[in-house]
Amino acid sequence: METSADHTDTNRSQPSPSKKPTRRQVFRATLGTAALLGLYTWRVEPHWIEIVRRTLPINHLPSTLQGVTLVQLSDLHIGPQVDDAYLLHAMELVGELNPDIIVYTGDFVSHHSDLDGNVAKVIPKLAHGRLGTIGVLGNHDYGPGFQDHSFADRVVAMASDAGIAILRNELASIEGLNIVGVDEVWVNRCRPQDVLPSLATDQPALVLLHNPDGADLPLWEPSRGWILSGHTHGGQCKPPFLPPPIVPVRNRRYTSGEFDLGDGRHMYINRGLGHLLRVRFNARPEITMFTLVSKS
Repeated sequence: METSADHTDTNRSQPSPSKKPTRRQVFRATLGTAALLGLYTWRVEPHWIEIVRRTLPINHLPSTLQGVTLVQLSDLHIGPQVDDAYLLHAMELVGELNPDIIVYTGDFVSHHSDLDGNVAKVIPKLAHGRLGTIGVLGNHDYGPGFQDHSFADRVVAMASDAGIAILRNELASIEGLNIVGVDEVWVNRCRPQDVLPSLATDQPALVLLHNPDGADLPLWEPSRGWILSGHTHGGQCKPPFLPPPIVPVRNRRYTSGEFDLGDGRHMYINRGLGHLLRVRFNARPEITMFTLVSKS
């Protein structure tokens, strides 16, 4: 006679096979991941500002400039593609840093911007340094085709009225720190040779240059200091552990961050705040906060 104790439940003793996801489930998961990534690159990272803090070693820096703070801002692209409220928020962040000096390394506006529209409203609200505020022009500041000099002159006038001194192959000094502002490469106005010979080799100095390609031109003797640049936006979209696929420079190693130029010069490329197309991935918009130190 068979009892319940003698009976073996074969269905219970064997684990049920795991179910493999169907093609439809895989497709839905992939679609959902792509949608989240697209939302992030469009709505989150373009406005997720990173404040990068660095020291900036300067040759022959006097003790009075030791510890002075300098903020670099670049590529604001004031215009229809960049939210005014976002840029004004960025200026608030800069104000909280209370920098001694602020430098703007070009592309205040986009080439198709209406200078009488939101540009006229935003430029007067740009941040200023406690000791001084200096900038240079970028290719977009020269308007449609990057060759409209009257457009550039208007940008210069608006910036000057807002308290920002624009240097076009010129030199300015703030508390003994010499700042050389070089004009735009794409307009064939990059002429550091017009300014550098007037600098004594024992004077503390740095250079503002929008397009880092200009650093490769044979025009830099006897410069041996720092160049602060922008223009690249860090590529805007950068795969992890790989260089960005699109960078608007001839020398494709110039993406973002610090570069040793191999002749005593160093260059720092800021990723910028604005954009032409609202998309960023692994290349957050940047405010760079430098602390000046004496180069040993």
